[in-house]
Amino acid sequence: MVEMRVAGIALDAASRSPIVLLRDPSGRRQVPIWIDQAQAQNIMAGLSEQPPPRPLSHDLMAQLLEAGGLTLERVIIHAIEDSTFRAVLKLSHGEGEALELDARPSDAIALALRTGSGIWMLEEVVADASIPVDAEADAEDDADFRRFLDQVSPAELVRQISRARSDASAEEPDDGAGEEPSEPAGDDTPG
Repeated sequence: MVEMRVAGIALDAASRSPIVLLRDPSGRRQVPIWIDQAQAQNIMAGLSEQPPPRPLSHDLMAQLLEAGGLTLERVIIHAIEDSTFRAVLKLSHGEGEALELDARPSDAIALALRTGSGIWMLEEVVADASIPVDAEADAEDDADFRRFLDQVSPAELVRQISRARSDASAEEPDDGAGEEPSEPAGDDTPG
């Protein structure tokens, strides 16, 4: 298994869908996971150093784990089935029993960020889904991303994404066929 870290959130150039980027320790491989806007906001809130004024869903989940005496030991993204990533939460209760719960990778990542737990991925999944990384360009992107996070609120991000989708829709010719958008199907799908 490979311990991954969240490198950031990006937007797919074609579909304008958010993508969470997980990077391996060497910094040379990155796994993109397509998510929706709400999931992107939850992950961005977990990356933020400022706590929200009121607990968000994943903050509440972390508090419930603590209140129940459970510890999130790690998140494991263990498979890709039908173009969808699969993950489990590895929980422990004191020194006794260990629990394993099925979870969407986006929820698992958001919870791991709030609890300081590791995000692990099976090597086979990294090998199948990773893309090579340009470390120099990514260092610049990381600095830009941090500045962006410091300056944008989740509401502003939603407005920008909505505006971009509206602009893209206005540019497409309407043939009256009612064609569905060509976004990745489902949640947490690989590229």
